[in-house]
Amino acid sequence: MIDKQLLLDSCHDFEINLPESAPDKLDTYAQLLVEWNEKMNLTAITEPREIVLKHFVDSLLLLKAVELPEGASLIDVGTGAGFPSMPVKIAREDLKVTMLDSLQKRLTFLKEVNDKLGLDCTFIHSRAEDGGKQKTLREKFDFATARAVANLRDLAEYCLPYVKVGGYFVSLKGPDVEEEIKESKNAIATMGGKVEKVLQFTLPDESGRSIVLIKKISQTPPQFPRTAAKMAKKPII
Repeated sequence: MIDKQLLLDSCHDFEINLPESAPDKLDTYAQLLVEWNEKMNLTAITEPREIVLKHFVDSLLLLKAVELPEGASLIDVGTGAGFPSMPVKIAREDLKVTMLDSLQKRLTFLKEVNDKLGLDCTFIHSRAEDGGKQKTLREKFDFATARAVANLRDLAEYCLPYVKVGGYFVSLKGPDVEEEIKESKNAIATMGGKVEKVLQFTLPDESGRSIVLIKKISQTPPQFPRTAAKMAKKPII
């Protein structure tokens, strides 16, 4: 289905190394994504070239942005159709990947992908703000990630509670992120985080991407994360 050469060439351009099995596994993932998308709304992107660039290469930029140690634990908060965590897991099967989402149907799809590809991902059905307060999940991960349209201020409150002190929240955003970072500075600090660096990338289709690396430097206070309604009513500004 997908153009595997386009995938390999694009990853080569970003100096992202894929294991030999990855192109075939990503092809199977793409086929399942399109098939399941006819039954439920997983993605607006279904054209093979766009899947390669806007889903797969975009997700794999995480490996370019941050060094993930062998066997590191990573949670994808609000994983949706599995981006960025499923392509990252396919490229780095040594990672301990957990995918959290509030919609069970999405997790059912991801479990099928996981089983078909012989992976060992963990799946958690939960709202982000509920999972962040569970003892089994709170401050248990080396890395948290989200590729979400939500504001970085809210994402910091959702995601940083999952990260161990010394770990990172890796936020995948669009090209214009500077204003968002300024607006979220106090929220990030309140959650125990600090923006370490921002990396900018341009995909082969000329669309821009930013990856914000936020280091967890202290524990998140116990009252966070709050519910979405409370976050909207009283944002940390």
